[in-house]
Amino acid sequence: MDLHGAFHVYDTTLRDGAQQEGLNLSVADKLNIARQLDGLGVGYIEGGWPGANPKDTEFFRRAVSELDLQHAKLAAFGATRRAGVAAADDPLVAALRDSGASVVTLVAKSHDRHVELALRTTLEENLAMVRDTVSHLVAEGQTVFLDAEHFFDGYRANQAYALEVLRTAYEAGAEVAALCDTNGGMLPSWVGDVVGDVVSSTGGRVGIHCHNDTGCAVANSLAAVDAGATHVQGTINGYGERTGNADLISVVANLELKLDRQVLPQGLLAEATRIAHAVAEVTNVPPASRQPYVGTSAFAHKAGLHASAIKVDPDLYQHMDPAGVGNDMRLLVSDMAGRASIELKGRELGFDLSGDRDLVTRITERVKVLESRGYTFEAADASFELRGPPPVVRRRRVVAGDHRDPDRSGHRGHLRGDREAHRCRGPLRRHR
Repeated sequence: MDLHGAFHVYDTTLRDGAQQEGLNLSVADKLNIARQLDGLGVGYIEGGWPGANPKDTEFFRRAVSELDLQHAKLAAFGATRRAGVAAADDPLVAALRDSGASVVTLVAKSHDRHVELALRTTLEENLAMVRDTVSHLVAEGQTVFLDAEHFFDGYRANQAYALEVLRTAYEAGAEVAALCDTNGGMLPSWVGDVVGDVVSSTGGRVGIHCHNDTGCAVANSLAAVDAGATHVQGTINGYGERTGNADLISVVANLELKLDRQVLPQGLLAEATRIAHAVAEVTNVPPASRQPYVGTSAFAHKAGLHASAIKVDPDLYQHMDPAGVGNDMRLLVSDMAGRASIELKGRELGFDLSGDRDLVTRITERVKVLESRGYTFEAADASFELRGPPPVVRRRRVVAGDHRDPDRSGHRGHLRGDREAHRCRGPLRRHR
């Protein structure tokens, strides 16, 4: 599969995602995460901004010898040349040229107000900055993508100028212009309208980069793809400044599973849950349990009515087989549980309760009584096991990265290593 051809999946966790409050990555962390992202099969990994800070410069230096990427190309991020300085003489442009990255993503102002107030230059000079920097890096043999910063707000304020920035970049040799919803204030229908107009009026290849301030970053990204974008940017687990970026896993899972567009190498989407949690371990940011597709609660069922249907067919209360993204279905035991919940939870834990209706009824009633007294079983599987059948000893062996039981039943456990799981009756403690 050509990950650098008809459709681009571009990850910016190491640069834009690292701007999240409380998230701090060392160079070793960034190298580790880059390997994980490559294992997901993304086409591009944005490593950072060489020359802007020592850490990112060191990352690119070490990446040359320490990263053996099988799927992704490494991209260096930077800005257009400064006003009044030739691109060849700008030290930050030189850092991009010397980074060792085959791809450079240039951020450029596409909102006239930002040009005049933030860059403090003229609209004409801003176009020259785009033209000179893109053409210089292309002449040096690098592939150039343009990040059109604040594009959607700029398009509303001065449509003609925002489009002229894109045309200038295309004419200078940029392969993609990614339209950035930098402030994150757009909604899907608005994004679709703008992207559709850009595709038709410029004829260039369009990408999308969304922030999540309206809670619509994933939906906005999908709307852009539907309108013609063929390059989508995002971060693993939705990391990013303020409320984050588009969660790249949700975007690619929706594209593959819902829209039938293969954008990752065959079979690698099934690594999504493992990789999302592995990256969370490195960032030391606890994964969101309710994160779509890969969260621990994404396929968790609490209501007894749901469990009764799931016992017949899991698809009745699940939008997909969780194995498709490497996740698991989980049954939660609480005062909402019915007999089906207890039976399925028992099966998940290795008990076959299907032949003893009376036992299932007694356990169900006991759980409800105890929960009414303040006990909770929802996050206490061991306490529930204590209410199960007579003591048994079962040996589980779990290989790292594969939580399936050795009997290949398809049920997954949370025990790691090789040990005896002893189930015995005993007093329960109240969870306060």
